[in-house]
Amino acid sequence: MTDIKNIKGAIFDLDGTILDSMFIWSEIGYKFLEKKNIHLPAGADEQFTTMSLMEAAEYYIKHFDNTATIEGIVADINSLVEDFYFNKVLKKPGIEEFLEFLKNRGVKMCVATATDKYMVEKALERNGLLHYFSEIYTCNGVGAGKNSSLIYDISLEHLGTTKEETFVFEDALYAIETANKAGYNIVGIKDVSEKADPEVIKGYCNYFINNYEEIYQYFE
Repeated sequence: MTDIKNIKGAIFDLDGTILDSMFIWSEIGYKFLEKKNIHLPAGADEQFTTMSLMEAAEYYIKHFDNTATIEGIVADINSLVEDFYFNKVLKKPGIEEFLEFLKNRGVKMCVATATDKYMVEKALERNGLLHYFSEIYTCNGVGAGKNSSLIYDISLEHLGTTKEETFVFEDALYAIETANKAGYNIVGIKDVSEKADPEVIKGYCNYFINNYEEIYQYFE
């Protein structure tokens, strides 16, 4: 196992990892469908919650409305969450201190998220965190959700660090599984919106923390 003391690069998920925002995505897809008087078929909800916004739009078009456009659906869903990201979302406790800690160690950092970039920038800037990251990569921007390692691979190339000295920080099991299968070091972050068994999540991670106060013990 790669020792986190040797970290040179960090790829951070956003929702549930940097920002206390994952819960909004647990609700918004269903709110969008409710506005359209649509209910997901049995067994589809789990699949729906692991999709990127573009993938969810494609799913909606395929199963519910083939006259809709991806751009229109993405815009409709984003309009439901813009105010939250622009004016309300808060950073996770302890994240700013940890980012400062990594910065002081010379660690290069970027963001890899399913949330659209313009909202990410606004939310990070308002919370005083934007300056820690050299780039923000989004699933829509790279053309693949986190059931593919593409967003991590592009982030790694940007950082210019080796995979062995780079850590992915994530809270969602499906994304953690993807990063693990692609050979990344992983720090799992507990978030109340993730319903998977923490013991299962731990099995895919190099480290697992309940909060950022716990991370420093691994640097001692």
